[in-house]
Amino acid sequence: MTRACIFCRVLSGELPGNIVHRDDRVMAFLDVSPLVLGHVLVVPIAHADSLDDLPPALVGPLFEVVRRMSIAIQQGLDAGGSFVAINTRISQTVPHVHIHVVPRNEGDGLFSPRPIWKRRSYADEAEAAEYARKLRTAYADVAAGR
Repeated sequence: MTRACIFCRVLSGELPGNIVHRDDRVMAFLDVSPLVLGHVLVVPIAHADSLDDLPPALVGPLFEVVRRMSIAIQQGLDAGGSFVAINTRISQTVPHVHIHVVPRNEGDGLFSPRPIWKRRSYADEAEAAEYARKLRTAYADVAAGR
């Protein structure tokens, strides 16, 4: 944990976050400035600045949560698919490795001939909490093999 890192502060509970999943190595929570409502960030609990710095032993556990979160987003939010992305240094606004898992549907406008990603906002904390609740339930079902 690094005191200056905003994600480490969410991981420690110092800052609030709409947590969707947490185990002893990985946490997933709603992005506060989502591309699409239900956009989740999956992060290792141990601080690593970027994917390049991630210890090999954490790669599998981190991406297993990403895989399950992709399925949970599709099931829990009736999404047609998901977009999974990671930045390494360039365009990485928080220097703590994190993977974006974004709900996708046909015609959602996320990609176009000239991609322009416009961030959105939840109407209020209650709406964000409801998205997190739906995803927690769906994630638990996916993890249990349902």
